[in-house]
Amino acid sequence: MKRAAFRLQPVLELRRTEERAAAAAAAQAASAAADADRRATEYETSLATARVPSSLAGGAFVAAMSLLRTAATDASDARALATASAEQAELVRAQWTAAAQRTKGLERLKERHLAALQHAEDVAEERAVDDLVTGRAGRSTPPGDGEVPWTE
Repeated sequence: MKRAAFRLQPVLELRRTEERAAAAAAAQAASAAADADRRATEYETSLATARVPSSLAGGAFVAAMSLLRTAATDASDARALATASAEQAELVRAQWTAAAQRTKGLERLKERHLAALQHAEDVAEERAVDDLVTGRAGRSTPPGDGEVPWTE
């Protein structure tokens, strides 16, 4: 008996491919967010440890303060980028979750399809066994006892 194919198998394969691509994108986005956070932390740490020497000429003092202000701006920008990267990573992770849910739905359909096929095969096998047993029972009675074998 030929088994019926799962008609949505190509769609299921496509969903699995989409899920793998979404998983890779989520991993890449999480890595980028972690790198951005690490860089922001490094900027903030270096800014926190920066000190202006106590004895500087007027021009050098202005230059040092300008440099510290630029470093503070860079640290602030790096933190903003880290926050945006984390938000983007969360969105990509949500897309991965949605892709996984779509795949899981089709996998459940396939499982139901396989269960229905197995049930149909089991029923057909039971019928065949019942027919076989019923046929043997009719043949096993001795021909001379006057009983008419039952037939369907």
